[in-house]
Amino acid sequence: MILEIQKTELLSLLTKQLDNMFGVNDADRAVLSGIMGPVLESLEFCFSQTRNKYYKKQGQAYFNPFHSGQYSIFLYLVSYKVFILDKSNRILADKVYYLNKCLNGLDLFYEVMMPKVFFLDHPVGSVLGRARYGEYFCFSQNCTVGGNKGIYPTLGKNVKMLSGAKVLGSSLVGDNVIFSANAYVKDFDIPSCSIVFGTSPHIVIKQKEETYFVPQE
Repeated sequence: MILEIQKTELLSLLTKQLDNMFGVNDADRAVLSGIMGPVLESLEFCFSQTRNKYYKKQGQAYFNPFHSGQYSIFLYLVSYKVFILDKSNRILADKVYYLNKCLNGLDLFYEVMMPKVFFLDHPVGSVLGRARYGEYFCFSQNCTVGGNKGIYPTLGKNVKMLSGAKVLGSSLVGDNVIFSANAYVKDFDIPSCSIVFGTSPHIVIKQKEETYFVPQE
């Protein structure tokens, strides 16, 4: 993967941001240094699957930490890796999660397990809860995936949420589904190969051939 800045510079940038906002100690620095390799490996795999031109350079996956969307994914992966690799250091995971909210306006908690490949576009104001997410999940600004009475949705592969879309509660979403802008679905199952419009309970579903759906940009 091509890095816009060197790995050491990237680690320094992240550490300085965390220190300026919340403070970090030597143990935190050691953890961040230790997980940088695994984080970048996961990031490279994720970015290599997108067709978005900003995530590629010279035919390779490309990471620019000054691209807010890319940095959002990076910070989520850092917080997630800290959490799963060193559960005794939950406070550090909290700090990275909080930094992502501060810088990018994205609420994506480290206990939420995202797929290996997911994309976002202008994630400001989006909140992703403890749902099950299929590969190639994609979302935009002001989207919400949330619970209702403690139950969260299950999303299939290649699900895309456009601006302002919401999926809540006991909703089983198939593969190859697009939630149109401002669509609102609660406790409702969506079949595969569908475009969803409207607001629960007045939902309009338009089904398409599978060939209509392509890997997310």
